[in-house]
Amino acid sequence: MAVYRNVERFADPQTSKTPAQKEPDPQLGSDFIPKERYTSKEFAAQEWDRLWTKVWNMGCWEGDLRNPGDYVVTQLGSESIVLTRDEQGGVNAFYNVCSHRGNRVAYGEKGNTRSFRCSYHLWEYDLQGRLINVPDEETFPIGAPCEKLSIRKLPCDTWGGWVWFSLNQNVEPLEDFLGMIIEHLDPYHFDRMTLVNDVTVLWECNWKAAVDAFNESYHVAGTHPQLMSMLEDYDVQIDCYDKHSRYLIPFATVSSHWEDGSMLTEAMRSYVSIYGFDLDAHKGDGLDIRRALQQHVRQSSNAMGYDFSDLNDDQLSDDYHYMIFPNITLNIHCNSVMLFRQRPHESDPNKMYFDLQNYTLMPEGESAPERPAHRAFKHGEESLGEVLDQDASNLPMIQAGMNSAGYRGLWISNQELRIRHFHKTIDDYLHRTAVQWVN
Repeated sequence: MAVYRNVERFADPQTSKTPAQKEPDPQLGSDFIPKERYTSKEFAAQEWDRLWTKVWNMGCWEGDLRNPGDYVVTQLGSESIVLTRDEQGGVNAFYNVCSHRGNRVAYGEKGNTRSFRCSYHLWEYDLQGRLINVPDEETFPIGAPCEKLSIRKLPCDTWGGWVWFSLNQNVEPLEDFLGMIIEHLDPYHFDRMTLVNDVTVLWECNWKAAVDAFNESYHVAGTHPQLMSMLEDYDVQIDCYDKHSRYLIPFATVSSHWEDGSMLTEAMRSYVSIYGFDLDAHKGDGLDIRRALQQHVRQSSNAMGYDFSDLNDDQLSDDYHYMIFPNITLNIHCNSVMLFRQRPHESDPNKMYFDLQNYTLMPEGESAPERPAHRAFKHGEESLGEVLDQDASNLPMIQAGMNSAGYRGLWISNQELRIRHFHKTIDDYLHRTAVQWVN
């Protein structure tokens, strides 16, 4: 039984650039969420037709497209997409497919090129996917008209230091899709951060099971007991918006699940040391260190080479945890971001690709480290760190349980409100009419 302590909030909702006020909880029902949404190939096909091919998707870090000719190849479901920076400085997205016989035109994960040339018959395309050369063009009875044979271009835009694309030619502007996310997260200045870790893992679970795992803190006591001495997992503010959601997790405090909140542990010491806070000099206990840490970070930020003037006090200690629908999870601290991108498997609803990227804010005057190499592996082949390994260990068992005749479906608590809101938003997309998609 949790000892409800009512964590004090130090963010002023009236002055905070990132809105801090609690949103009213939506009334979304209380019955089972059907397990078939996680296991059915038919449901996965509906998701592809009415969700993945309609929304904006994060394609890559903009730092990978710094120079003209830079390109990144990203995969979503069965589609391979090329993202480029062209000679005029614009970003572009187009299908990774040659218009002649369907071969790829971009090879490898990323690189720099003046053009894309199919390895099969040497058809060539520019950085916007336009056809620029066809060998022996005179042998084609009606020629090779560029306007007919250029690769189909996709909507492409940037925000937050990332390049986004959509498979929907009629998609709303990215700014409209992101909605409140821009106002909430621009104060962190993600565009000033640099990528320091880049991993893709094949997980044996549905993509939504992974989204769910990071959409609630109810699992902390059972899955991450070591974290209970350094964060609050019970008194967590949950806010649901139109498509997106968040929860605000107080860090540098002790969980309400711990009756004795005075304890100071090595986990707490490790966390506050990131900000140069000397726990040995702290005269309080585990419940008042959070405010002391916030004051320390505010007072020492300039000396550390940071400008946190756009952040409220709670943002200096806590995890402002956002979910950008449908598949981006952001664990945000004042000087770092841990980003998860959960992508559906191309054919099996019981599998998915988990992309983990870590970003750090470089202190003023310090050079960014070399971009890390992208690593890809199957679950269990490498460690993702203690906490993510704990999360990952649950997911294959959860997916197996979803497929059991003995499992009825998801039974959701108020602590898991974001999961129910997530499914409501999925339904909003699945139940739109064909006329709505055209318009």
